[in-house]
Amino acid sequence: MSDDEIDMRPDLHTVMQNHATPHRPNDLLRQAVTHGRPPPIPSSSSAGSKKRDMSELPWSDFFSEKREVNIGDDVFNVYMKGDEGPIFYLLHGGGYSGLTWACFAKELTTLVTCRVIAPDLRGHGETRCADEHDLSKETQVKDITAIFNNVYGKTDLPVCLVGHSMGGALAVHTLNAKALSANVAGLVVIDVVEGSAMEALGGMVHFLHSRPSSFDSIDKAIRWCLSSGTAKNPTAARVSMPSQVREVSKNEYTWRIDLTTTEQYWKGWFEGLSNEFLGCPVPKLLVLAGVDRLDKDLTIGQMQGKFQTCVLPKVGHCVQEDSPDKLADEIGRFGCRHRFAQPNLKFSPLASPPDPAILAYERRHHN
Repeated sequence: MSDDEIDMRPDLHTVMQNHATPHRPNDLLRQAVTHGRPPPIPSSSSAGSKKRDMSELPWSDFFSEKREVNIGDDVFNVYMKGDEGPIFYLLHGGGYSGLTWACFAKELTTLVTCRVIAPDLRGHGETRCADEHDLSKETQVKDITAIFNNVYGKTDLPVCLVGHSMGGALAVHTLNAKALSANVAGLVVIDVVEGSAMEALGGMVHFLHSRPSSFDSIDKAIRWCLSSGTAKNPTAARVSMPSQVREVSKNEYTWRIDLTTTEQYWKGWFEGLSNEFLGCPVPKLLVLAGVDRLDKDLTIGQMQGKFQTCVLPKVGHCVQEDSPDKLADEIGRFGCRHRFAQPNLKFSPLASPPDPAILAYERRHHN
C-alpha cells in the first residue's frame, strides 16, 4: 500500500480525542465512529493486499436485471433477481446502494426459491431524483411503496421486508404505516437498534468528516473501503463501493451523497423504532453484528418471544457484505420456518446450532 493510500485512513483515535463529549468522554463518539466496525487492517498485511485485484465487479455477476423505475420526475434504479417464489424487498442503509445486497442476493437465491428486489433509494447509487436530499422517513416510505407498486402492481405473493441500518428503520416504518398493499409475511431488520442509534447520532458528523473527501480512482476507493474496515469482504467491496462514489473530474471521485446535508432527518429514522418494530404484526427477525445492543424495550420484547434474534460474530456493521452466506442462511431458514419460502434441494431449513454469543447473551440477561 502506498503512502498516499495509508494517509487516506482516518485516525479514529485522534478523531475521538478531539471531539469527545465532556459529560461522557469518548463513549458516544466511539459508538458513532466504531459502531459495528472491525479495527483497521494492520499495516503488516498491506503487502499482501497490494497484490489483490481491486477492480470493480459488474452488477450482472450478481443480479439478473437492472431496471429504471419512473415515478413522477424521479427515476429509481432497481436491481432484481429471480422469477418465482416470494419477494424479498431489500432496503440499504444510508450512504450505501442496492449493490450492498449483491453477494447476499446471489447466496439467498441459491438457498430458497425467491425473487429479490434491491433499489437504490433516493439520493443514492444511480437513482436520480428532483430532490436528492429529502431523506425524511415520510418521503422514503412513499418511495419504497411506489417502487414496489410500479414493479409488481397488485400481487398476492408473500413479501419479506429486509432492511439494513437506515433501511431497517424504513422497513419498520413502511410496515407500521401499512403503506404496502401486499401480503407482507416477514420483517428482517439488520444491525439497527433505537437506543444505540440515537446515542450514536451525536458523533456521526465527526465520523463522516473523518473519511477521505475524494479518491484518485475506483480502485483506491475500494482499497480504502477494505483497509478502513468499512467492509471485510473484498468481493462485496468491489461490487458495492463503486456505487457509493461518483466521478466529478478526471481522476477525482467523491461520495455519491453528502450525508451531512441530511442530518435533519436522522432522528426521525430511529425515534420510536423499538415500539414500532415490536408492534409490527408479522414474524420478525433482528440480526445483530454483536451482543449487548438491545435497548430496554427490545430486551423485554425478546424475553416475551415477540421476535427472533440472530447474532453473527466476526462481522462489521454491514453484515450483508461481510457475511452474505451466513446471513442468507439465517434469512432463508426464517422464511422456511414461517412457511412463506421453500428451500431448494441442497438447503436444509432445520435450525442451526445456537450461536455461543447468543447463549452468553441470554445467560446474562434472562437469568
